[in-house]
Amino acid sequence: MTPEMKMPGGDKFAGRPLHFIWILDCSGSMKANGKIQALNTAIREAIPALQKAARDNPEAEVLVRALRFSRGAQWHIAVPTPVDELRWEDVTADAHTDMGKALALVAEEMKVPPMKPRSLPPVLVLISDGQPTDDFSVGLKKLMEQPWGRAAVRLAIAIGQDADLDVLQRFIGMSPDERAPLQADNAEMLVENIRWASTMGIAGAKPGSAVAPAPTKPMAPVNDPGEVW
Repeated sequence: MTPEMKMPGGDKFAGRPLHFIWILDCSGSMKANGKIQALNTAIREAIPALQKAARDNPEAEVLVRALRFSRGAQWHIAVPTPVDELRWEDVTADAHTDMGKALALVAEEMKVPPMKPRSLPPVLVLISDGQPTDDFSVGLKKLMEQPWGRAAVRLAIAIGQDADLDVLQRFIGMSPDERAPLQADNAEMLVENIRWASTMGIAGAKPGSAVAPAPTKPMAPVNDPGEVW
């Protein structure tokens, strides 16, 4: 199918919006062991791969946002930004882990409007190193009440061994055998996992596509125990 062909009903398939949102834990624990710096580096290094994935999916107009949560939740990139125009400004860490508030903010953006009925499934990537300090269930419920929230490709990355895998699995909304949170126990793994989630999320948002299995190649040994989270 060429970009200019029309789908049944006369609607052009080319250029349908695909909203990609990073949902980032910026809690106080992210200050430890350089995790917040590693998160910023990993996202910055993933952007070229994200841009390439967008070019490989010409049916979509990939629009990127980022939301940070700690004491409350705020949009870090508030305006849906064309991926080729994306520039990353570092996030910083603060207190608390208000993940429920973050999901509630995302839920507001999954309504129609601002979402368009002809959009492709959004991609939501939740990255966390701890446990929610607010009511995660309320935020998740608000997200899942929106049709685009339910239809979204939802991926999660656990930073370190203290991340709440059960919460991240509930966000994904599948059994662990179908799709489980990715585990990042050092900076190198975080780069790889964010790159994978960014590129495979976009590929999996194509109609009739599925997200590929999580990466399984072994990571290089970590020689410095201080680098392990």
